[in-house]
Amino acid sequence: MLIAQLSDPHVKSPGQLLYDRIDTAGYLERAVAHVLRLDPLPDLVIMTGDLVDGGKAEEYALLRRLLAPLPMPVYVIPGNHDAREPLRAAFADQGYFPATGFLQYTVEDQPVRLIALDTLVEGKPHGALCEERLGWLEARLAEQTGKPAMLFMHHPPFDCGIETFDKSRLLEGDGRLAELVRRHGHVERAVCGHVHRPIQVRWAGTMGSIAPSTAHQATLDLHEKAPHSLMMEPPGLALHLWRPGPGLVTHVSYIGTYKGPEPFRTL
Repeated sequence: MLIAQLSDPHVKSPGQLLYDRIDTAGYLERAVAHVLRLDPLPDLVIMTGDLVDGGKAEEYALLRRLLAPLPMPVYVIPGNHDAREPLRAAFADQGYFPATGFLQYTVEDQPVRLIALDTLVEGKPHGALCEERLGWLEARLAEQTGKPAMLFMHHPPFDCGIETFDKSRLLEGDGRLAELVRRHGHVERAVCGHVHRPIQVRWAGTMGSIAPSTAHQATLDLHEKAPHSLMMEPPGLALHLWRPGPGLVTHVSYIGTYKGPEPFRTL
């Protein structure tokens, strides 16, 4: 089973650029083309939030058009730049969002059970999992303890060392989430977005990972009180490969055209 994780595309309304200079829609179009060139093709795509930049219906309509060439199922969750109801409406035909309430759901028909979490606090940059959302997760984790599971959410529940993002990560419910994951050893990975960098960490008895953005990246500045800034480093996506035995292995695939493949020279 191969899962492609795209994150933080920040799609703007048609014809608009992010910060008046970043063509996020064009970047996502290239990311989709990159996925279509992968061999083997992913079995499905997950998108870990900040799908659009302003939570507008026209942004979601453009997002759907950009994703339309993908032949495999695509599953999305909200980030802090998204708006719950316009997102629900834009993807209503996909059938996995609940009709009301938080945008949490499971994907059941794969070797790894996918559990989508809604960490959105509308109008705020940080994330939260309230008692209702955590109670839902606890019930889902208890249902199939013999099957590997992967959580996907926007806000990471752990620090990454970049101060501005550590102040806007999952700040409410993070301790309870970690306790639930520790108690359920079948959680193979918790995958996140938000930080616009590839990051891995040992967390709550499992692995946590963050995917890069399909557009701009956050500056890798580990100093205290570092300014919030971006870098136009190569965009990327995460590929999560599940095989019985080794389990889940995560790769980063950089989006673009590069030389190769070429054989290594024999020394």
